[in-house]
Amino acid sequence: MTQPRLAFDDLLQHTAFVSRHIGPGAKDQQSMLEALGYASIDALIKDVIPAAILLDAPLPLTGSAALNEVETLDALRVIAARNKVFKTYIGMGYYNCHTPTVILRNLLENPGWYTAYTPYQPEISQGRLEALLNFQTMVSDLTGMEIANASLLDEATAAAEAMTFCQRVSKSKSTTFFVSQDCFPQTIAVVRTRAVPLNINVVVGDHRTALNVTNATNATNATNAIDYFGILLQYPNLGGEIHDYSATVASAHSKDALVVVAADLLALTLLTPPGEFGADVAIGSSQRFGVPLGYGGPHAAYFATRDAHKRQMPGRVVGVSIDSRGDQAYRLAMQTREQHIRREKATSNICTAQVLLANIASMYAVYHGPQGLKTIAQRIHRLAATFAAGLTKCNNEVLTAHFFDTITVRTVGHTQAIHAAARAQSVNLRIVASDTVGVSFDETTTAADVEALWRIFSNRGDPGLSFASIEANADERIPATLRRTSDFLTHPVFNSHHSETQMMRYLRSLADKDLALDRTMIPLGSCTMKLNASTEMIPITWKEFSQIHPFAPLEQAQGYQQLISELEQMLCVCTGYDAVSLQPNAGSQGEYAGMLAIRAYHQSRGEGQRDICLIPSSAHGTNPATAHMAGMKVVVVRCDDNGNVDVADLRAKAQQHAGDLAALMVTYPSTHGVFEGAIREICDIIHGHGGQVYIDGANMNAMVGLCAPGHFGGDVSHLNLHKTFCIPHGGGGPGVGPIGVKSHLAPFLPGHGLLETGIAPVAATPWGSANILPISWAYITLMGARGLRQASQMAILNANYIAHRLAPQYPILYAGKNGIVAHECIIDLRLLKDKTGVTVEDVAKRLIDFGFHAPTMSFPVAGTLMIEPTESESKQEIDRFCAAMIAIRHEIQAVEEGRMTADNSPLRRAPHTALDLTEEWDRAYTREQAVFPVLNLKTTNKYWPPVGRVDNVYGDRNLVCSCPPMSDYE
Repeated sequence: MTQPRLAFDDLLQHTAFVSRHIGPGAKDQQSMLEALGYASIDALIKDVIPAAILLDAPLPLTGSAALNEVETLDALRVIAARNKVFKTYIGMGYYNCHTPTVILRNLLENPGWYTAYTPYQPEISQGRLEALLNFQTMVSDLTGMEIANASLLDEATAAAEAMTFCQRVSKSKSTTFFVSQDCFPQTIAVVRTRAVPLNINVVVGDHRTALNVTNATNATNATNAIDYFGILLQYPNLGGEIHDYSATVASAHSKDALVVVAADLLALTLLTPPGEFGADVAIGSSQRFGVPLGYGGPHAAYFATRDAHKRQMPGRVVGVSIDSRGDQAYRLAMQTREQHIRREKATSNICTAQVLLANIASMYAVYHGPQGLKTIAQRIHRLAATFAAGLTKCNNEVLTAHFFDTITVRTVGHTQAIHAAARAQSVNLRIVASDTVGVSFDETTTAADVEALWRIFSNRGDPGLSFASIEANADERIPATLRRTSDFLTHPVFNSHHSETQMMRYLRSLADKDLALDRTMIPLGSCTMKLNASTEMIPITWKEFSQIHPFAPLEQAQGYQQLISELEQMLCVCTGYDAVSLQPNAGSQGEYAGMLAIRAYHQSRGEGQRDICLIPSSAHGTNPATAHMAGMKVVVVRCDDNGNVDVADLRAKAQQHAGDLAALMVTYPSTHGVFEGAIREICDIIHGHGGQVYIDGANMNAMVGLCAPGHFGGDVSHLNLHKTFCIPHGGGGPGVGPIGVKSHLAPFLPGHGLLETGIAPVAATPWGSANILPISWAYITLMGARGLRQASQMAILNANYIAHRLAPQYPILYAGKNGIVAHECIIDLRLLKDKTGVTVEDVAKRLIDFGFHAPTMSFPVAGTLMIEPTESESKQEIDRFCAAMIAIRHEIQAVEEGRMTADNSPLRRAPHTALDLTEEWDRAYTREQAVFPVLNLKTTNKYWPPVGRVDNVYGDRNLVCSCPPMSDYE
């Protein structure tokens, strides 16, 4: 039979990527629809989404037709070419560095690392947990502190977290936090943002005259005049100067205040660490440990403190425990300490980290080792010292007396000429003042670069200086009293993997211990573990995107500006909002920025008393935590028996607080996985009582192209680009949490020193984690308007197919009025636990034996599993998952019928390791049932967990959060 002749446009395969992103093909889609009793996907969607909010036209994206993968990369290359990669000496916490190629290829570009989820299930996360433990050890050693967390979002956010940490821990009753004027300006700005809603008074000044107890009468009087609960210092400071802070620390401690030191990790290989001169907290960035500049991020910040304060420390902490065999195993320690679990009592809403970037930094330290790091630092310092010596010979006044890598130069009369000469040579220097220029050196600087800088600074032509002759006599500029004498990174892991062969195998060994999307479906509800396509990922390592300094002149970042503008417009179209800010570098920060916008809006209208935030009882813990951080009081709204917002209770509480109502925070579709029919009415009630509606965009993956929060009543939403728009989770970060707003809130989006609009910043750089924005731009371009709609439709179809298949075995907890769920479903194990003693944790751990990551445990309802398959999983993989869940149900039935006890069942003893098979077998089930519970595991690449079930209680009672000694392995 003759095939019909295809149109040439069809042969170009513009939409080919859509079928590569969406798992089920046309036949499988039809099969699943038939199982559900629907003739078409449109018929299903009409039963899922309320008619009042369902869009009836494609998204009006500019150039709404999709591009194929080659066309998309070509388009991005054109954009990237508009960025100008200059040699940068701007510094200010951001430095060029070399990412070792073995780490680039085997970690950053490896889906085994970047597609993993946060390691809440430790048995299938031992590899990245070990890498994070290395990070914590690295930070603790370099800072001289006793404990460090597993990273924070950026240095400025870490400083803001340190401020509230000090207020909690300090015995001082003061509400003032002192910040040295020599801290990075972006840090000061974010600290001020955080302080205002919490009624913390931030005082910025010169620590030398305002704080130190000295023999000078005026300094003593100044100290006595200021009462504060904490202080923040920069080490080395903004201008590069290295101060001895010991007297400042002693003064602070005498006033019951705590001291935070923002320290450069690479400098600490040569400088006395903060812990050794008495600091209580050390914070900073690990960016220069192999992580590209990326126009500002993502980068992993760090937070380290004393052991006595470990339960007050923000963020996640990896600890050492034991498994069911008594062998060493890693886990996230003190999980109940995570701030968002405390809801409205929280002091932070941080619920994520920058794991992928922290792992790169930790492996940079593993690869180079202590001596390698010290050599890099010494080289940088020698370059800076040589440059300073040469400047002096040219009659330039170097203002920085003691420094590591940064100097400040007085340039009276020829500052502009110097900057002009630098830019003519594709060089960026730091603009300090009309008579001052700053220069920061880094790992990529060479001797030839120093000679080029001498020529730039000379106002009399080529000074004729030779690097070799000046370097030979250049004095070290680190004061003897502040030179490091203590050892660091002594653990064998930092002294064993210095050849590329060793490093490659170490990275492979860690990746093999974990489950990520490259091996299996990760059906985590509310997490959207969808495909992170290779084409989307490739551009982030292009130098035109990765080597741009966040404070480079805008004319050098026109490619980024185009991409940012286009992505903002794309997201406006997808959400129905009028303006978008891409600055928030996590979903939690997007929430925070959204609530700050609402707060500022009310204040602008003379209604600053509006501070009541209504939040449904089903909300994620970050919502009340965020409202608290924004200075609001949380009032909880009940949910009905079907899991929906109780509209009558909402109306009553909105009326009760009408004069003070600031906002409603509501997730849509609901946290229970349902499109609530009353959403328009809910929004109208809030607006009718003077409030604003914050619609949490955590579940946006069910809405793109089908409905839009900005169209059905939302005033502001945050999105998770690391969920809906394909930025990978990275094992627990990076993320991007932009906010979309209606036009009346647009003036209150996050601002920055480089932006002409907006209010206070929530991140250190204007566009947050800009380096990974090409991923979302590429995803939207590849999918086009029709593809985005199809993705949402398939996410809903896959979830309903799972609910249909599992319903005969497990109760489905919540569904819409037609018995249909949204993009995720909740199965209820509570009755089974009551009957058999089998817990939700038993089921989660048993799934590991089938090769699956568990669904979300006990959220939003204790004793349940929430399953979200996303659109990217094929029917074959979904059927495999359902077969595993059905087999587990049969094992529960065996307990139910008394054929075995829960304690001696494969459920309670799961997961099963290869070592388990070598022991004497006294269990009520066979070895085969333990490790091959379904036949296809014998013919597939069977996953063997490296450890048995991890003991959470032991880990918290015996807290160890750095690399254990080698004797523990013997």
